[in-house]
Amino acid sequence: MADDMIVLYGASWCPDCKRSKAFLSEQRIAFHYVDLEEHPEAIAIVNEVNDGKQIIPTIVFPDGDILVEPSNEELAEKLGLSREAMDSMYDVVIVGGGPTGLTTAIYAARENLRTLIVERSALGGQAGVTERLDNYPGFPDGIGGADLADRFAQQASRYGVEMLPAVSVTSLEPQGGGVTVVTTSTGQRLTARAVLLATGSTYRRTGVAGEADLIGAGIHFCATCDGPFYKGADELVVLGGGNSGFEEGLFLAQFADHVTIVERSAKPVASALLQEKVAQHPRMSVLTETSVSGFTANEAGKLASVTLVGPDDVSTEHAAEGAFVFIGLDPNSAWLDGLVDLDRSGFITTNRMLETSVEGIFAAGDVREGSTKQLASAVGEGAAVALQIRHHLDAHENGA
Repeated sequence: MADDMIVLYGASWCPDCKRSKAFLSEQRIAFHYVDLEEHPEAIAIVNEVNDGKQIIPTIVFPDGDILVEPSNEELAEKLGLSREAMDSMYDVVIVGGGPTGLTTAIYAARENLRTLIVERSALGGQAGVTERLDNYPGFPDGIGGADLADRFAQQASRYGVEMLPAVSVTSLEPQGGGVTVVTTSTGQRLTARAVLLATGSTYRRTGVAGEADLIGAGIHFCATCDGPFYKGADELVVLGGGNSGFEEGLFLAQFADHVTIVERSAKPVASALLQEKVAQHPRMSVLTETSVSGFTANEAGKLASVTLVGPDDVSTEHAAEGAFVFIGLDPNSAWLDGLVDLDRSGFITTNRMLETSVEGIFAAGDVREGSTKQLASAVGEGAAVALQIRHHLDAHENGA
């Protein structure tokens, strides 16, 4: 391979690797892709450049710089790519390009509204990095998350929606009359007659001792991304007894000899169907009234055990090669810096019309207080808020 070539180390099952590959390809950036499944000897290189941690995608640049699990924004910044919106004024600016934002954009564009999506990472949101979706209507055999996200984006593009990936919004400045100035991470200032906040949420960390040092070296937040690294592992631990924990635990069970799900409450909150599947699985078990108080590394700097505290308050060391954390979601709302009203957990509060406390700024999807954190409802809220935005714009045009 040429010395001046970008090298991307990844695997076919890794959604972030697919996103990085797609981003580089769409920008017509030449790169060499090394699939670790086809070239297992390259795993040693990934470990070496990541201080012993096995994290992908790992991207090595000709100047020696390395990006690990980079966002599209980080990639664009490194590559010096232009990330500017085509216009300076829009009818609707949507902050967040997940299923909610994309649905709103489709509905708004069909109403001939000049619509812009600003997405800090990749279009599709959490749905885009979900291995498979089996409960989304219209797909009786299920559909891959990345495939569904691509379909959303293609449909939005068909209606002329402008999409700006790899760019974040840094501030919103209401100007009165529902008009808002939107400032992006590139310094561009855009004027919007309406703004939708659809920034979603991210997986919460435990915050206990040892976690920060072991992320990527045994502690993970995406089973689809990192589970296949643990083929043949004796034991994996999943923290969290909700739907995500049980779903990801079932996924991990195809790689490890045994998977233990740990739930701090007296009873898991996962659906009855998922609980039944786990109960019937011969290589899975569930510990309730149990919490994690720490993670311990081995001499190689990788996870060796998880410290668990049971209902009797006795701590035990639970040996495990990997721990996957699914203990809830935090809303992506801190960047708003108090502009709109939030609940105690940081989710954006809205009225029944999905309006925030600031005129002309709406919120929908996982970042909104009371949302169900389900794909179908995220799409439904996207359609509903589009109708409310249309009503808001019509009212202002008519002088109401």
